[in-house]
Amino acid sequence: MSHPDPYGSTEPRGWDRPAPALPWPDTDLEPGPWRPAPAAPTHPTEPGGYARPGAAPDTYAAPDTYAGPYPNSGRRHDGPGRYDGPPAGDRGRPDGPERRGPWGEPARDDEYPTAQIAPVRDEPTDQIPAVRDEPEPEPPPGRRGRGRRRASAERPPTTTPTTSRAGRNLPAAIGVGVALGAAVVVPLFFFMPAFLAVLAAAVGIGIWEMARAVRRSGAHPPLAPLVAGGVITVGLAWFAGPDALCLGLLVTVLGTMIWRLGDGPGNYQRDLTAATLIAVYVPFLAGFAAMLAAAPGDGHLRVLVTLVAVVLSDTGGYAAGVSFGKHPMAPTISPKKSWEGFAGSVTAAAAGSAVLLWVLFDVAPWWGALFGMAISVSAVLGDLAESMIKRDLGVKDMSNLLPGHGGLMDRLDSILFAVPVAYLLLAVFVPVVS
Repeated sequence: MSHPDPYGSTEPRGWDRPAPALPWPDTDLEPGPWRPAPAAPTHPTEPGGYARPGAAPDTYAAPDTYAGPYPNSGRRHDGPGRYDGPPAGDRGRPDGPERRGPWGEPARDDEYPTAQIAPVRDEPTDQIPAVRDEPEPEPPPGRRGRGRRRASAERPPTTTPTTSRAGRNLPAAIGVGVALGAAVVVPLFFFMPAFLAVLAAAVGIGIWEMARAVRRSGAHPPLAPLVAGGVITVGLAWFAGPDALCLGLLVTVLGTMIWRLGDGPGNYQRDLTAATLIAVYVPFLAGFAAMLAAAPGDGHLRVLVTLVAVVLSDTGGYAAGVSFGKHPMAPTISPKKSWEGFAGSVTAAAAGSAVLLWVLFDVAPWWGALFGMAISVSAVLGDLAESMIKRDLGVKDMSNLLPGHGGLMDRLDSILFAVPVAYLLLAVFVPVVS
């Protein structure tokens, strides 16, 4: 059974019918009197007008004010889906005429606790006292902070050593460099066999530092056969020349292979690879320095011009890099080396070698400059090669044996790459006279 159309039938509308009595005896909730609605607009252009279902096309409804069956619960409808809420006086504001509950009854103050809160007013900020930074409280007398040492007459304050832009302790580096130069030059000019002993000791220390460093990668090359083979290699180069140098390298590698067999097959290939790298890098390259010094008549001068060219390359590169260095040469290998420093290295080594070879060996200055440039390039490459090895191993220095320099290999890296080039070029520019 369908319900009759509330707008099309002649019966009274739903809100025109008397409300039924409630089943519960509550006199406060009895329906209130009905209040009629205002007249409807006659044209669709009037604000708020909308057509009712079932009405004539030109008939539009005006905004209704429907009070409902309860008093003080009037709600205004301006159209479908629009509701403006209760009248202003019944919204519970402190400034309203009277606050009422949802059914029209007077509201108590405890039901609206926020009504008793005073409104927030903007106050001038010039009356607020400014916040001042208070100093931290001083520690009680007789106690000192953690990590600090109290200075006294018997105990001077601790001072941090001065470091240069290269990250080294410059005074200590200069002192150690002068001591190393004296340990090489004095026996070179006064007692040649002592120079061979110094060279053999440097080779032994370099092998120990390299073997100690590569252990960080998991490789364990045998130290005893490497040191013994390195000393033998340098001695053979001193007394018998290039062929004996190659023979010494072969004996060192074979001796290391046989020695390593005693530790079993575990990681054999990795240990042997590291041992071969050390044997070629330290004793084999140092053997060219022994052959330079062993040249009859002027061996000490050949070693001297090579060392002076390397020192000039390092000094010129350091000065130019600190003063003008802006473009890094190999940032992933050695971030502090710059192309400006490299230009300074080549320039200083070329100029110094041109004068030195002309004075000592009567070589034309342009050939001397070429010698210095080749020595500088090989020295820089040797420094970069060792920096790459240290980056791969995750170490900053090979050891802390020399203050301001790190390990001995940190000083020999450029020399070891320079002596083979010097041996070859001097054999061309200044032939050996038996």
